[in-house]
Amino acid sequence: MSLLNIDKLRKRFGETVAVEDVSFNVNPGEFYGLLGPNGAGKTTTISLVCGLLKPDEGSIGVDGTDFWSNPKESHRLMGLVPQDLALYEELTGRENLEFWGKVAGLSRNDAKERATELLESLTLSDRGNDAISKYSGGMKRRINLGCALMHRPKLLLLDEPTVGIDPQARMNILDFIRGLANDGTGILYTTHYLEEAESLCDRIGIIDHGKILAEGTLADLRNQIGHDQLSLCWKESSRALIGLNGLAFKSRFA
Repeated sequence: MSLLNIDKLRKRFGETVAVEDVSFNVNPGEFYGLLGPNGAGKTTTISLVCGLLKPDEGSIGVDGTDFWSNPKESHRLMGLVPQDLALYEELTGRENLEFWGKVAGLSRNDAKERATELLESLTLSDRGNDAISKYSGGMKRRINLGCALMHRPKLLLLDEPTVGIDPQARMNILDFIRGLANDGTGILYTTHYLEEAESLCDRIGIIDHGKILAEGTLADLRNQIGHDQLSLCWKESSRALIGLNGLAFKSRFA
């Protein structure tokens, strides 16, 4: 049974359709990538999945249960890592972890123990008592990830978690996330980095203008597209070709 099942989601903001008939599923231990340019509908989709937005149409199933029939239980099963950092700069890394752990329902003692465990796993034990304001961008991203993992979610939602950090910090975060999937966590990962989707994801959904244009493994996508070119209208002027391990995507950039 799928851990996350999305069926024909649709969301409109005024005259703009941000998400249109989006369907996909994520299985336990699967790394599912939602790949597309800025403004394609990735963050809106994540916001619908975690209940920050309510869909106009369609359904969201979490571990076999409709999300909106029991939002509290659905939230218990998932962790969210937003694109914007959800941290308190004046608090220490440990205090941020413990705070979000208690929000997720952990007792005080359990939150302390879990924070210690995650600080070690994220290689931040020596900086856990420093204020977040003293952290580098990569360290903040790691703590942001840790906050979502405090309650050991079965499903992890990651909205471009490596934006704006250096290559080494990015590699550290991606290696850590790979380990979570290997341990059975289902992961929904949005990105506009082609190389991330190629190296990380078991399956990829390509989204633009709120629609899933193609979906599958890299091999599936090659079979679907062949030697043709899938047009991703990222912006509205000049054209460029981007390769994804042998796949050619025609993109338009300003």
